Amino acid sequence: MQALWAWLDSVGEIVPGTRTADRFGAFGEGSAIGFPTATVMNPGSIHIGRDTLIGRQVTLSVGYGVGDPGMPERGLVIGDKCIIGARCTLTAHESIVVGDGVWFGQDVFVSDAGHGYQDPDVPIGDQFGSHDPVVIGPGSWIGHGAILLQGTRLGRNVVVAAGSVVRGEVPDHAIVAGTPARVVRRYEPGIGWVGRTGDVRPVVRADYLQDALTELRERA
Repeated sequence: MQALWAWLDSVGEIVPGTRTADRFGAFGEGSAIGFPTATVMNPGSIHIGRDTLIGRQVTLSVGYGVGDPGMPERGLVIGDKCIIGARCTLTAHESIVVGDGVWFGQDVFVSDAGHGYQDPDVPIGDQFGSHDPVVIGPGSWIGHGAILLQGTRLGRNVVVAAGSVVRGEVPDHAIVAGTPARVVRRYEPGIGWVGRTGDVRPVVRADYLQDALTELRERA
């Protein structure tokens, strides 16, 4: 059984050069979508950059149904060197853009549309809401189980804490958390990472962390 699953995993993965990958609007070199997928709807409107890894049981969809005549040409765009965790859902009706180097945890939900509720005599599911594009800035991290609603626009290198529900503008280099999400810490040049209560955490450069890890390994 394990050998059979390993074989299915290898042949079911979507990678450049496969028939399924060729159906996408773009599917960059070095990118892959794990097997099995949950849903891939209207792949011609989905554009994936280079070296992007998308986990198992992920939903990627554009439009309201297969062959939707009103779907945009570039409804869902995922940049280079992204990681999309298992069981994430990205469902676009107008536009979702994920910048380069964005990492998602698992079970993240992103949509650029909601449901209406104004007519009390019509089921909510039958009332389509307005569309509002979603933009996720490059270098951002979206934590496990976060929800990004229509109109979310994240700046560069933003952290969204696990389980947060986000809508609206988030500036560059900010950390947001909660339901609804609020900025709990942000980077201020020359000062550091400033929290909501005014506490400041210092900037720690990545090369310093790498040097510290190297030193620990040498001591071991």
